[in-house]
Amino acid sequence: MQRMERVVGTVVGSAVGDALGAPFEFREPGVFTAQFPDGIGEMCGGGGWDPGEATDDTQMAVLVGESLLERGGLDLPDIFGRFQRWAAAEPKDIGLQTEDVLTSGEAWDLAAALHFQTTGRSAGNGSLMRASTSAVRFAAAGREATMTAAGRIAALTHGDGAAWAGTAILHELIRIALDGRDPLAAVPSALAHIALAHRTRWATVLAPDWHPSAATEFNGAVWPCLGSALWALRTTSSYEESLATAIDLGGDTDTVAAVTGMLAGAVYGFGAIPEPWVEALHVPLPGFGDRVLRVGELVGLAEALAE
Repeated sequence: MQRMERVVGTVVGSAVGDALGAPFEFREPGVFTAQFPDGIGEMCGGGGWDPGEATDDTQMAVLVGESLLERGGLDLPDIFGRFQRWAAAEPKDIGLQTEDVLTSGEAWDLAAALHFQTTGRSAGNGSLMRASTSAVRFAAAGREATMTAAGRIAALTHGDGAAWAGTAILHELIRIALDGRDPLAAVPSALAHIALAHRTRWATVLAPDWHPSAATEFNGAVWPCLGSALWALRTTSSYEESLATAIDLGGDTDTVAAVTGMLAGAVYGFGAIPEPWVEALHVPLPGFGDRVLRVGELVGLAEALAE
């Protein structure tokens, strides 16, 4: 498989997972296969989402990717400004923590830290959900560069170092997958390169024998979100099966499926994503005119980032 097939699979695969999982958010476990017994299903819409409509997960990923391209590299104030413009446009969905940070009026390099200092809680999965574009952009630069960039982008909205570490691990696993190697086998190496203070907890949820039923937090938290995505990848053998498995966990289904789709897309490639899902996909971009991205634009974004 060509590397670019995996690159596009990462970005489009995450967006498809996001849109596929959105209608099932906060519903009971098993609801996806109950509605679609064949395990493949369709972009059904629901819960305020049109069929194939991507949520804040993909919208923020696009904003990160376009900033990286237009600014010629990592410009954190620019990314934060795009996030603020998007949040001010009242998107259909935005994480409470992310919204608090982006609307606080604080500077880009203080807002998340002050939020964490005040609340003591800042380990939501919002930094994982938008990682697809930055992961493909920095992959070719190597492990240190991609993990560092991941942490810095995560820190724009998440003051807890656990979120930085989890996003760095996700970037590294995607880097491995884009090289055609096994991301599951790379977990121990990735763990060895995060802050020691976070290593034990991450090792627990990323272990081969971990199951989502062992989670000590709702999967809107960073640890069970990434742990569940890896579990779905580990226990299935196709892109569509991994997404059905992730969505069937219930809870924060759009983000768990977005992260699962990111990893599965990198492993199985763009061609493995069911065509009807791809055709229905569309990404509104509140705050940026009437823009609605379709798959062709997402493919172009992914290719440009990788080049």
